[in-house]
Amino acid sequence: MAGILIIAHAPFATALRECVAHIYGGLPARIGVIDVSADCDPAQVVAFAHAEIDRLKEENGALVLTDMFGATPANIAGRLATVPDVRVLAGVNLPMLVRAVCYRATPLDVLVDKALAGATKGIHAVGPATPPPAACVTSTADCIPALPPDKALAEPCKTDAETSCNRNDV
Repeated sequence: MAGILIIAHAPFATALRECVAHIYGGLPARIGVIDVSADCDPAQVVAFAHAEIDRLKEENGALVLTDMFGATPANIAGRLATVPDVRVLAGVNLPMLVRAVCYRATPLDVLVDKALAGATKGIHAVGPATPPPAACVTSTADCIPALPPDKALAEPCKTDAETSCNRNDV
């Protein structure tokens, strides 16, 4: 199962991790965060990021998610792109992260495709004429639960409609 490292402007990385813990009823294993502050030393953060990748990386690698391409967190994350079996994606949003957690047992390149699809499919203009969200997906044919078996949720991981199904969270 791929490790996931979120590198973003403080406190965004931690906030995303807390959202995942809320959605899944607990924090799935192997999810790390680095909140990059305005006064950080980028060289020190790069060294810490390498240590975090070593800690989080699993048999199918690790995925690094960062917030804004060209900013300091993305530049730090980009330094990890040369590490074998590590992929870096910029523009992280919550649907991307949820999809990444859901598909982290797949091969790394498939995981990247699923995360990117989640990011773009999670963006919608909402207005008075916007149709309601699709019904919750109940098929889990290609979605692997994110929590270890001993902490598995009663309700399995959802795919396409994950963020629109938790209406009680609004």
